[in-house]
Amino acid sequence: MPASTNVFLVGMPGAGKSTVGRLLAGALGQTFIDSDDEVVRRNGVEIATIFEIEGESGFREREATVISELTRRTPIVLATGGGAILRQDNRQVLRERGLVVYLRASLDMLEARTQKKHGNTAAARARPLLEGPNRRLVLASLLSARGPLYEQTAHLIVDSSAAPRAKFLQKLLDAIAEANADRGGSGSAGSRGMS
Repeated sequence: MPASTNVFLVGMPGAGKSTVGRLLAGALGQTFIDSDDEVVRRNGVEIATIFEIEGESGFREREATVISELTRRTPIVLATGGGAILRQDNRQVLRERGLVVYLRASLDMLEARTQKKHGNTAAARARPLLEGPNRRLVLASLLSARGPLYEQTAHLIVDSSAAPRAKFLQKLLDAIAEANADRGGSGSAGSRGMS
């Protein structure tokens, strides 16, 4: 795989984008960036605060600006926020400027992973859409709405709970190399899966 190839991770909250992104960036010798962390850094407030003041649309506008700017950098591994794919402009720049990998996870896995993180107040404030009494219902609704957009945007679809970490990372690296070879830098390949 060319060292300059950007990899953009998309998927639901709890799919493992940040964890996988850090591992992947280390293996590729690329810079890792989390778009949610960058929004917080640039604005000096937590995501929940942006939601409280500006609503989801205000946050999505700020997120789109960050994604547009970050996707121009190379070589990077970018973990996007779970709702980044809701905007057509984000989907377009992600597909055009790098290899988009959808980290797919089961509803049970998403619920378990977000439950762990929501015991941490800072993590809970980073995911305001998941606040409420029935996280599973919220996750199911978000997955139903977003799943087709993740699939449409992705060049590569990966089950993020498929294997132990080291084995998963090697399979992912191999799948990325193959997807990049198939794309030939054109960004025109359709979605493919990795078991």
